This record gives sequence, structure tokens and C-alpha cells, in this order.
Amino acid sequence: MTVIAWIVEGTWAACVDAARTHAPEGTDIVLLHVAGPDVPGAAHGAYAGLLGRARPDRDPGTVVERLAAAAGEHLLDAAAERLGRPCTRVERHGRIEREVVAAAEGADLLILARDGDRSHLGPRSLGPASRFIVDHAPCPVLLIWPETAPGTHTIPPPPHPPHHR
Repeated sequence: MTVIAWIVEGTWAACVDAARTHAPEGTDIVLLHVAGPDVPGAAHGAYAGLLGRARPDRDPGTVVERLAAAAGEHLLDAAAERLGRPCTRVERHGRIEREVVAAAEGADLLILARDGDRSHLGPRSLGPASRFIVDHAPCPVLLIWPETAPGTHTIPPPPHPPHHR
């Protein structure tokens, strides 16, 4: 059995705890972190836009890429320590939602946390990447609340029935 826990800043601890709770002993647990291209790409682009006067050796995008990689490693190290069991750490790069879905191929379970508006129950509790992952995951998904779930009183009221004349 293979369980993948998607490790993201802000919700990683809850995903690790869910993996520890829901993955039986002997399960292959994969801690997955994905570094997206957005921030380094923006830094590369902004620097390249200096009307051809940019020097490649001073490109801040390269520094941002190195910082992102170090942050991902640190997050995976902290997650592995919290898990307290043997696991595999995987760092991927690319469009986050597509990399998570690709990594989940062949897995028995994918664990991810709600990352949107967590003050109410409902679809807005998922950010765009998480929504894509839930909709496209090629395996069962365990979707968790990274903190206590809001009460059912936060569900919006049902729509009014149409008026018939």
C-alpha cells in the first residue's frame, strides 16, 4: 500500500498526522512537496525585462529557485521527523496541481488538506490547486481540515424554490 501526503506550508502537519493515523504499519508513505514555477519565473522575467542590460550572473530568479528548494527540503525534513516512521521524500517541480496528480498515479491514497476559506463548510474551503487535485486524482483522496472543522451552521441556506404562477 502506498499513501502520499501532499506537504504544503501551513497545512503539512495535519497531513502528516492524518498519514500517521490512517496508514497502517508497513505502508509506504510518500511525503510529496511541489515547488511551483510562479515566483522564480516572475523574478527571472522581471530581471530579463531590464531592456537587455541584465547580467545572467545576477539573475534573482536563480537565487529564488535555490531558496525555494531549500525551503522544500526543510519542510520535508520537518514532516519526516513529525511522521516518525520510515518514509520517502519526494520534491517535484512544475505546475503544482498537475505534479500532485501525476505523483498520485498508482497510489492507494492521497492525503491533502483544505487550503481555501476554512471558516465555512463548502467548496470555497478548497483553493484552485486543491480543487483540481480532488477532481482529477487517480486514486482515493482523504481530504482533511488542518484544524477543527467549522460547524454545520456555516453551510449556506438552500436556494429558494422558483415561484410558480
